[in-house]
Amino acid sequence: MQAKKSYGQHFLKSDRIAERIAQSLLQAEACGKVLEIGPGMGMLTQFLLKNKGYATYAVEADRDMVAYLQKHYPQLEERLILKDFLDFDPVSVFGDAPFSLIGNFPYNISTQILFKLLDYRRQIPEMVGMFQKEVADRVVSKAGSKVYGITSVLCQAFYHTEYLFTVEKGSFNPPPKVQSAVIRLTRKENQELGCDEAVFRRVVKAAFNQRRKMLRNTLKPFLDQDLLMSDPFYEKRPETLSWDAYVDLALKIKASKE
Repeated sequence: MQAKKSYGQHFLKSDRIAERIAQSLLQAEACGKVLEIGPGMGMLTQFLLKNKGYATYAVEADRDMVAYLQKHYPQLEERLILKDFLDFDPVSVFGDAPFSLIGNFPYNISTQILFKLLDYRRQIPEMVGMFQKEVADRVVSKAGSKVYGITSVLCQAFYHTEYLFTVEKGSFNPPPKVQSAVIRLTRKENQELGCDEAVFRRVVKAAFNQRRKMLRNTLKPFLDQDLLMSDPFYEKRPETLSWDAYVDLALKIKASKE
């Protein structure tokens, strides 16, 4: 598993942890397909392939790793894709069919992976991933937490988020300087926010880009100044609002423009 560039490359060496990650998928058999991001040398892949209830696909950007996987896991066959996940179009392989997403994610692009997950959420009912613990905490944190932010709100708007377990540094070779954690995201039944999603995202990002300021300051581009100054609600700071409160804000903003 590749960590942030400053940490070099770190590979999971614990079969027990890898098997536990693979077993954390709950909807893979119902989907019939699983996509692993960045399989590396196949530590997680080996356990995914043991399950005959679904077909395992893997997307890997490193040519050397692909060659290694082709040699040691020939059963992947054409389901091994030489591509950077961020440049990969799932529709090219899966059409509009659902698939589960899993991986020991490269830490330097893990947040980007989450945003891409959201873009393809209608095809991805669940994701199990290992992240730097700091990122995992951010995804699952609730309103009021110091680490609650953009990623928390956007993920929780569409998925139920669960912190599964911590992975200690000694589980990797070489050990990284950070702890890791495995989380699971399970898509909510209702995928409609009931508001303009583009407005919702803009409001969330604007609020947290100045997270120490009150909403009446960060929402100036969106709402009338008199409203912002007269309503005590806008004295709140962004980390105190749940994801559905941001939906309400997006609705107010949309209505104010009509």
